Amino acid sequence: MASVLLHDIEPLPFAGEPLIIAGPCSAETEQQTLDAAMALRQIGVNVFRAGIWKPRTVPGGFEGVGDRGLPWLQRVKSETGMAVATEVATVEHVRAALDAGIDILWMGARTSANPFAMQDIADVLHGHDDVTVLVKNPVNPDLELWMGALQRILNAGITRVGAVHRGFSSAGEHLYRNDPQWHIPFELRRHAPKMTILCDPSHIGGKRSFVEPLSQQALDMGFDGLMIESHCNPDHALSDSTQQITPSQLKTIIDGLVVRSGLPVEDDLALLRQQIDDCDHELLAVLARRMMVSREIGKFKKAHNLRVVQPERYQYMMNNRLAEGKNLTLDPDFLQRIIQAIHEESVRQQLD
Repeated sequence: MASVLLHDIEPLPFAGEPLIIAGPCSAETEQQTLDAAMALRQIGVNVFRAGIWKPRTVPGGFEGVGDRGLPWLQRVKSETGMAVATEVATVEHVRAALDAGIDILWMGARTSANPFAMQDIADVLHGHDDVTVLVKNPVNPDLELWMGALQRILNAGITRVGAVHRGFSSAGEHLYRNDPQWHIPFELRRHAPKMTILCDPSHIGGKRSFVEPLSQQALDMGFDGLMIESHCNPDHALSDSTQQITPSQLKTIIDGLVVRSGLPVEDDLALLRQQIDDCDHELLAVLARRMMVSREIGKFKKAHNLRVVQPERYQYMMNNRLAEGKNLTLDPDFLQRIIQAIHEESVRQQLD
């Protein structure tokens, strides 16, 4: 059988414009899982998500209920009529989920970043062309790696394939839990114009207050739907409590979403503007880190009775930055004004 190419992937057949996939980060108990599913079904959600294998970044926390949660998802499917989805990360996960009749399997960011793991999973999926597979972007902003993960699934004969944008990990403090870098899913869209691409505002934002604005932003950018974490009692959730919302909050968000028609998803100007937004987010994050270092320097100077402003250091820094800027074709007058403003704010931070 000839391999399907990314460019030829068709949209997923699930109902909804936009498609909404919702449910708790983790299936914690059978009753909690059923309660969430029933509440979400009542507000019109047709696809239920819940993680049952939840390896955490740092061991020791709640890592999911494992295989015993699969019958809970089967009950959700039979009692609500919803399609059910869960994350798989190993060959054993895939086999267990397929045996349980799970409709949608998704690969998380750490799995999609590992070509060996993706190939192992693809090999097990071979012949199961009735399952739907979603691939989240890798943890690092690598479009080729994301596309490679998708292609491995396609090469296994799976044609019901979609992508989920959940943002990218980055060091330091930032506005969002995971940096959106919207230009990367835009580029994926150019390679796979018909493929269903969803946005995961829960993992991008990391806080429930970000879910609504990120959801609307994603739809404005032409995403086909959303994957949102929803828990009946999010403050007491055993994983990712700060980013989950209640079903009633989700209904308010869904009711308020505006689906605009005729947006130029591949419009060059829209892509360029988004790249400007991404650069601005990076600039703000770097400035915040610089001021944090300035405050530490201020503490050191006070402890050692040093002057806050040291002209020799300032002149060295200015000359060095202007020389770097010249190599980067930045206008020296423009750059000097920026450096002066940053230095003045750094001094103020040190004096506080």
